[in-house]
Amino acid sequence: MDLFAAMRERRSCRAYLPDPVGDDVIEKVLEAATWAPSPLNMQPWEFFVVTDAAVRERIFDEAERCRLWALEKSGWKWLDSYRVDFLKQAPVIVAVVGDPGKTGVDMFMEEGNMGYQAACAAAVQNMHLAAHSLGLGSLWFTLFDKKALRGILGIDGAKVPLALVCLGKPASDIREIPRKAVKDKTTYLR
Repeated sequence: MDLFAAMRERRSCRAYLPDPVGDDVIEKVLEAATWAPSPLNMQPWEFFVVTDAAVRERIFDEAERCRLWALEKSGWKWLDSYRVDFLKQAPVIVAVVGDPGKTGVDMFMEEGNMGYQAACAAAVQNMHLAAHSLGLGSLWFTLFDKKALRGILGIDGAKVPLALVCLGKPASDIREIPRKAVKDKTTYLR
């Protein structure tokens, strides 16, 4: 698959078939993640692969708790109809966990400790592109409490769960979402 086609065609998937995803396919997606760039090649990511239905249910319960909390605090009515059921449907959820101790030299800068987050975000993007090229749907999900997710997955307290990536065969066609023109988002300094 052409890289530019993959970037244009990949979309977030929120409805999955129950078909399992083979370990060999999961490994390909994770290998793609490990080829992401990172500051000083620190590779600050770890991956927790969740296929167990009971654990996915616990993740769903936590996300639903956070959704209701966000609805109450924000008053955003769209959250009332937003559902997180895909967390139970997706046969695979990969938690992408970052290590702030592997952030690179930015740890000494005033803004500090962002390098590991950017590297993990690049790994997530690689996962999405790899999943799409393998015929899978994927979703980048962040509506969870980090402390609660650490407890659910047994993540070391010094490490930060940054994203959940849902993987599975799409249950339906995924609609195309328009993008803003590059010229509207770009400033050249010449």
